Amino acid sequence: MKLNNILQFLVPKDNVFFPLFEQSSLHLIDLAQTLHDLVVAPKAERDELFKKIEELEVKIEDITHNTRLELSKNFITPFDREDIYILIKSMENVSDYMHGAAGLMRIYHVEKITKSIRKLSELNVDAVLNIGIAIKQLKTMKNHAAIAEACKKINKLERKSDDIYNKSIEDIFENETDVKNIIKYKDVLSSLETATDMCKRVANILEQISVKHS
Repeated sequence: MKLNNILQFLVPKDNVFFPLFEQSSLHLIDLAQTLHDLVVAPKAERDELFKKIEELEVKIEDITHNTRLELSKNFITPFDREDIYILIKSMENVSDYMHGAAGLMRIYHVEKITKSIRKLSELNVDAVLNIGIAIKQLKTMKNHAAIAEACKKINKLERKSDDIYNKSIEDIFENETDVKNIIKYKDVLSSLETATDMCKRVANILEQISVKHS
Protein backbone atom coordinates (compact mmCIF):
# COMPACT_ATOMS: atom_id res chain seq x y z
CA MET A 1 0.00 0.00 0.00
CA LYS A 2 1.31 3.46 -0.93
CA LEU A 3 2.26 5.81 1.89
CA ASN A 4 -0.39 8.35 0.82
CA ASN A 5 -3.06 5.66 0.98
CA ILE A 6 -1.90 4.57 4.42
CA LEU A 7 -1.99 8.13 5.75
CA GLN A 8 -5.40 8.72 4.17
CA PHE A 9 -6.71 5.56 5.83
CA LEU A 10 -5.54 6.82 9.22
CA VAL A 11 -7.24 10.22 8.85
CA PRO A 12 -10.73 10.19 10.45
CA LYS A 13 -13.68 10.38 8.05
CA ASP A 14 -14.33 13.99 7.17
CA ASN A 15 -17.80 15.28 8.02
CA VAL A 16 -16.95 18.96 7.70
CA PHE A 17 -15.19 19.95 4.49
CA PHE A 18 -16.65 17.60 1.88
CA PRO A 19 -20.23 18.66 2.73
CA LEU A 20 -19.10 22.28 2.23
CA PHE A 21 -17.56 21.43 -1.14
CA GLU A 22 -20.74 19.67 -2.20
CA GLN A 23 -23.01 22.49 -1.01
CA SER A 24 -20.93 25.07 -2.86
CA SER A 25 -20.95 22.94 -6.00
CA LEU A 26 -24.74 22.44 -5.88
CA HIS A 27 -25.35 26.17 -5.41
CA LEU A 28 -22.93 26.87 -8.27
CA ILE A 29 -24.85 24.54 -10.57
CA ASP A 30 -28.12 26.18 -9.51
CA LEU A 31 -26.65 29.64 -10.15
CA ALA A 32 -25.36 28.70 -13.61
CA GLN A 33 -28.70 27.15 -14.56
CA THR A 34 -30.58 30.19 -13.27
CA LEU A 35 -28.32 32.47 -15.31
CA HIS A 36 -29.03 30.38 -18.40
CA ASP A 37 -32.77 30.54 -17.61
CA LEU A 38 -32.38 34.30 -17.34
CA VAL A 39 -30.88 34.73 -20.80
CA VAL A 40 -33.63 32.69 -22.47
CA ALA A 41 -36.52 34.06 -20.39
CA PRO A 42 -38.98 36.75 -21.47
CA LYS A 43 -38.18 40.19 -20.09
CA ALA A 44 -41.14 40.06 -17.66
CA GLU A 45 -39.68 37.01 -15.89
CA ARG A 46 -36.13 38.27 -15.41
CA ASP A 47 -36.54 40.12 -12.10
CA GLU A 48 -37.26 36.92 -10.14
CA LEU A 49 -34.26 35.23 -11.75
CA PHE A 50 -32.01 38.18 -10.92
CA LYS A 51 -33.17 37.89 -7.32
CA LYS A 52 -32.44 34.16 -7.19
CA ILE A 53 -28.93 34.71 -8.57
CA GLU A 54 -28.27 37.29 -5.86
CA GLU A 55 -29.41 34.84 -3.17
CA LEU A 56 -27.26 32.00 -4.52
CA GLU A 57 -24.20 34.24 -4.69
CA VAL A 58 -24.63 35.09 -1.00
CA LYS A 59 -24.98 31.40 -0.09
CA ILE A 60 -21.75 30.54 -1.90
CA GLU A 61 -19.91 33.41 -0.19
CA ASP A 62 -21.19 32.16 3.17
CA ILE A 63 -19.85 28.67 2.46
CA THR A 64 -16.42 30.09 1.68
CA HIS A 65 -16.54 32.03 4.95
CA ASN A 66 -17.62 28.93 6.89
CA THR A 67 -14.82 26.92 5.32
CA ARG A 68 -12.28 29.47 6.48
CA LEU A 69 -13.71 29.27 10.02
CA GLU A 70 -13.62 25.46 9.99
CA LEU A 71 -9.99 25.52 8.89
CA SER A 72 -9.16 27.62 11.93
CA LYS A 73 -10.97 25.17 14.25
CA ASN A 74 -9.96 21.78 12.82
CA PHE A 75 -6.44 20.47 13.25
CA ILE A 76 -6.97 17.38 11.05
CA THR A 77 -8.13 17.95 7.46
CA PRO A 78 -8.77 15.46 4.62
CA PHE A 79 -6.01 17.05 2.53
CA ASP A 80 -3.75 20.10 2.55
CA ARG A 81 -5.34 23.09 4.26
CA GLU A 82 -4.18 25.44 1.53
CA ASP A 83 -5.75 23.22 -1.15
CA ILE A 84 -9.04 23.18 0.75
CA TYR A 85 -9.24 26.95 0.86
CA ILE A 86 -8.05 27.44 -2.72
CA LEU A 87 -10.65 24.97 -3.98
CA ILE A 88 -13.60 26.53 -2.15
CA LYS A 89 -12.44 30.05 -3.03
CA SER A 90 -12.01 29.15 -6.71
CA MET A 91 -15.62 27.94 -6.83
CA GLU A 92 -16.71 31.24 -5.33
CA ASN A 93 -14.74 33.02 -8.07
CA VAL A 94 -16.80 31.21 -10.71
CA SER A 95 -20.00 32.41 -9.04
CA ASP A 96 -18.63 35.96 -8.82
CA TYR A 97 -18.29 36.25 -12.59
CA MET A 98 -21.63 34.61 -13.37
CA HIS A 99 -23.28 36.89 -10.83
CA GLY A 100 -21.35 39.78 -12.39
CA ALA A 101 -22.65 38.95 -15.85
CA ALA A 102 -26.23 38.96 -14.56
CA GLY A 103 -25.62 42.25 -12.77
CA LEU A 104 -24.23 43.88 -15.91
CA MET A 105 -27.25 42.75 -17.93
CA ARG A 106 -29.47 44.38 -15.35
CA ILE A 107 -27.45 47.61 -14.99
CA TYR A 108 -27.03 48.04 -18.74
CA HIS A 109 -30.68 47.12 -19.45
CA VAL A 110 -29.64 44.47 -21.96
CA GLU A 111 -32.95 43.57 -23.55
CA LYS A 112 -31.75 41.80 -26.68
CA ILE A 113 -29.94 38.62 -25.64
CA THR A 114 -27.56 37.52 -28.37
CA LYS A 115 -26.82 33.97 -29.47
CA SER A 116 -23.28 34.32 -28.08
CA ILE A 117 -24.55 35.25 -24.60
CA ARG A 118 -26.88 32.25 -24.60
CA LYS A 119 -24.13 29.91 -25.79
CA LEU A 120 -21.61 31.11 -23.21
CA SER A 121 -24.14 30.71 -20.42
CA GLU A 122 -24.85 27.18 -21.65
CA LEU A 123 -21.14 26.33 -21.63
CA ASN A 124 -20.92 27.55 -18.04
CA VAL A 125 -23.75 25.20 -17.05
CA ASP A 126 -21.88 22.28 -18.61
CA ALA A 127 -18.63 23.31 -16.91
CA VAL A 128 -20.08 23.54 -13.40
CA LEU A 129 -21.90 20.23 -13.85
CA ASN A 130 -18.51 18.66 -14.46
CA ILE A 131 -17.12 20.41 -11.39
CA GLY A 132 -19.93 18.73 -9.46
CA ILE A 133 -18.98 15.31 -10.87
CA ALA A 134 -15.35 15.78 -9.84
CA ILE A 135 -16.28 17.04 -6.37
CA LYS A 136 -18.33 13.89 -5.71
CA GLN A 137 -15.37 11.70 -6.69
CA LEU A 138 -13.01 13.75 -4.52
CA LYS A 139 -14.68 12.48 -1.36
CA THR A 140 -13.39 8.90 -1.71
CA MET A 141 -10.22 9.65 -3.71
CA LYS A 142 -10.73 6.29 -5.44
CA ASN A 143 -11.84 7.17 -8.97
CA HIS A 144 -9.04 9.48 -10.12
CA ALA A 145 -9.87 8.70 -13.76
CA ALA A 146 -13.36 10.18 -13.34
CA ILE A 147 -11.89 13.38 -11.87
CA ALA A 148 -9.40 13.61 -14.75
CA GLU A 149 -12.17 13.06 -17.31
CA ALA A 150 -14.40 15.75 -15.79
CA CYS A 151 -11.47 18.19 -15.75
CA LYS A 152 -10.66 17.34 -19.37
CA LYS A 153 -14.23 18.20 -20.36
CA ILE A 154 -14.02 21.52 -18.50
CA ASN A 155 -10.81 22.41 -20.36
CA LYS A 156 -12.51 21.62 -23.66
CA LEU A 157 -15.49 23.80 -22.73
CA GLU A 158 -13.14 26.63 -21.81
CA ARG A 159 -11.53 26.47 -25.26
CA LYS A 160 -14.97 26.60 -26.88
CA SER A 161 -15.79 29.61 -24.72
CA ASP A 162 -12.65 31.40 -25.89
CA ASP A 163 -13.56 30.78 -29.53
CA ILE A 164 -17.13 32.03 -29.10
CA TYR A 165 -15.97 35.09 -27.17
CA ASN A 166 -13.30 36.05 -29.72
CA LYS A 167 -15.69 35.65 -32.65
CA SER A 168 -18.47 37.60 -30.92
CA ILE A 169 -16.16 40.49 -30.03
CA GLU A 170 -14.92 40.60 -33.61
CA ASP A 171 -18.51 40.74 -34.85
CA ILE A 172 -19.41 43.51 -32.40
CA PHE A 173 -16.57 45.78 -33.48
CA GLU A 174 -17.18 45.05 -37.14
CA ASN A 175 -20.94 45.49 -37.22
CA GLU A 176 -22.07 47.55 -34.21
CA THR A 177 -22.02 51.34 -34.55
CA ASP A 178 -23.58 52.32 -31.22
CA VAL A 179 -20.75 52.81 -28.71
CA LYS A 180 -23.06 52.06 -25.76
CA ASN A 181 -23.97 48.70 -27.25
CA ILE A 182 -20.32 47.90 -27.90
CA ILE A 183 -19.47 48.55 -24.25
CA LYS A 184 -22.36 46.69 -22.67
CA TYR A 185 -22.19 43.59 -24.85
CA LYS A 186 -18.42 43.40 -24.59
CA ASP A 187 -18.60 43.62 -20.78
CA VAL A 188 -21.31 40.97 -20.45
CA LEU A 189 -19.53 38.58 -22.82
CA SER A 190 -16.23 39.14 -21.02
CA SER A 191 -17.75 38.30 -17.64
CA LEU A 192 -19.33 35.11 -19.00
CA GLU A 193 -16.10 34.03 -20.69
CA THR A 194 -14.09 34.74 -17.54
CA ALA A 195 -16.51 32.55 -15.57
CA THR A 196 -15.52 29.66 -17.84
CA ASP A 197 -11.85 30.53 -17.28
CA MET A 198 -12.51 30.27 -13.54
CA CYS A 199 -14.08 26.85 -14.09
CA LYS A 200 -10.83 25.79 -15.72
CA ARG A 201 -9.00 27.09 -12.66
CA VAL A 202 -11.20 24.88 -10.45
CA ALA A 203 -10.44 21.94 -12.73
CA ASN A 204 -6.70 22.53 -12.40
CA ILE A 205 -6.97 22.57 -8.61
CA LEU A 206 -9.06 19.39 -8.56
CA GLU A 207 -6.51 17.65 -10.77
CA GLN A 208 -3.64 18.74 -8.54
CA ILE A 209 -5.39 17.45 -5.43
CA SER A 210 -6.23 14.17 -7.17
CA VAL A 211 -2.64 13.64 -8.31
CA LYS A 212 -1.32 14.30 -4.82
CA HIS A 213 -3.54 11.56 -3.43
CA SER A 214 -3.25 9.02 -6.25
